Amino acid sequence: MPSNTGIFCRCHCMVVVLCGSNLGSAEDLLPANTEITIAINHYVHQQLVASEVAAVELADDLTLLRRTTLDLGGRVPTPVERDWFISQPASDRRRLLVDRLMQSADFDFHQRNWLDETLLPNHPYNDDFRNYLLTAGQDRRSWDTVFREIMTAAELDGPEKGAGQFLKSRVRQLDDLTNDTAILFFGVNISCAKCHDHPLVPHWKQDHFYGMQAFFQRTYQTRKTSSVAERPFGEVKFANMAGETKTAAFMFLSGEVIADRTPQLTDEERKLLDERVRKLEQDDAEAEVFVPEFRPRDELVTLALHDTKDHFFAKNIINRVWARLLGTGMVNPPDQMHSGNVPSHPQLLEWLTADMVSHGYDLRRLIQGIVLSEAYGRSSRWTSGSEPPSASTFALAQTRPLTPRQLAASLHVVIRSAEQWSAIENTEEWMKQRTDLENLANGWVREFEQPGEYFQVAVDEALFFSNNGRVQDELLRDSDDRLLGQLKKIEVQAQAIEMLWLAVLNRVPHPDELAAATAWLDHVPDKKDESRKQLLWALLAGPEFRFNH
Repeated sequence: MPSNTGIFCRCHCMVVVLCGSNLGSAEDLLPANTEITIAINHYVHQQLVASEVAAVELADDLTLLRRTTLDLGGRVPTPVERDWFISQPASDRRRLLVDRLMQSADFDFHQRNWLDETLLPNHPYNDDFRNYLLTAGQDRRSWDTVFREIMTAAELDGPEKGAGQFLKSRVRQLDDLTNDTAILFFGVNISCAKCHDHPLVPHWKQDHFYGMQAFFQRTYQTRKTSSVAERPFGEVKFANMAGETKTAAFMFLSGEVIADRTPQLTDEERKLLDERVRKLEQDDAEAEVFVPEFRPRDELVTLALHDTKDHFFAKNIINRVWARLLGTGMVNPPDQMHSGNVPSHPQLLEWLTADMVSHGYDLRRLIQGIVLSEAYGRSSRWTSGSEPPSASTFALAQTRPLTPRQLAASLHVVIRSAEQWSAIENTEEWMKQRTDLENLANGWVREFEQPGEYFQVAVDEALFFSNNGRVQDELLRDSDDRLLGQLKKIEVQAQAIEMLWLAVLNRVPHPDELAAATAWLDHVPDKKDESRKQLLWALLAGPEFRFNH
């Protein structure tokens, strides 16, 4: 069984060494024309057999409906969608659900939200960046195109102007800009290599850290227009372990170096250009932004996309999408992509990388393949008396906390009456309703914690559900357009309880739950509506609703 070992070096960055089995070489990979889902099923099953781990069965249909809608649409399903799903042929339900969600507005909103949370975690409410990401998703731009637009940060009109926010948010902290780019786009944390060659990962030298920093050293922000620009010259110098001063080359993480093609300038020319940049940084009304002939950030994009040795760019996004959908990456932690941290499924990652590159960095294609796989569709229940297998085997689904936006949108789905939702075929009306949900979620996301490793519901969130007036006023109203308004019209307790469970948890109550809920509702017969409201509150604030499972 693979196991993780964590080691800390002197500067306190953690290196994870994963011991796993590599079932063959790259030459043994499945044919390139294999469907993604089939490839995933093959390699995960192969590893399970080799590890002598038995996988659990697939989850039931309603669990998969909820899980898939949360992962592709960023919210729980509506009653209308549940009825539609159940009406489909059992053999085709999953595929039809995935196809429908990926063609909907929900997918673009949720994909935007995930990329925003990933790339700009410290500025999660930047409208310019969020509008750019949404537009890129709606236009179905490939991941390499998005990366190029973010790195070049061209000052364009319309939503595209928001692409520069990744750089703008970090431009005054060169180390952060360097390391965040390496982590988020290439899966490599090189911060430890700033002070010294990495003591535990032979690949990472100071040359790598400062080589990456050289691509950003010339980047600055103009004060008047807040544009991201590049100086026409500049270099990075650092002291190595021997105390020698070195000038950093423009070197990518793969070790490939690009020649410095900065034009030769006289001292007078450098002085004039320096003065020009200074005026731009200090808001001189007469200064105009200029574009140098040699632009290091453009060179970084070229090197990253032509990396045929390590494929850091492709492997990183594959690993992050995989972790988002299955709870843990094939490379874990996701910022430790190096030879000492072997993927849990090396051949699968290699195959997916080749497929990603050959199909133009199409994230939709990758996501669709993953959510239709057996690994994604398994139950999260481990009923055996033994310890459950490691998450890295993907023998059972992982329980994952909802993001603030998933939780906020889902709360506003379940509290509405079924009649409020548009018909499945009315895509124009649904676009309006989904936009309304997104706007409602915007007002709630600050109340909930962005989940990280070892997530637990925060005290602030528990107190919010217990004491905040917004919960009572916005979620627990009993008007005719709300779930509680529907419940008031139902006399039979068992029917009301079933409606409540289906609306909130997307399943029917178990017999013991039905008995307990009935006893609760019957304990004060003359306050039936108030008891139902309290039961709704308990389900909304409970752990089953808070997690994707």
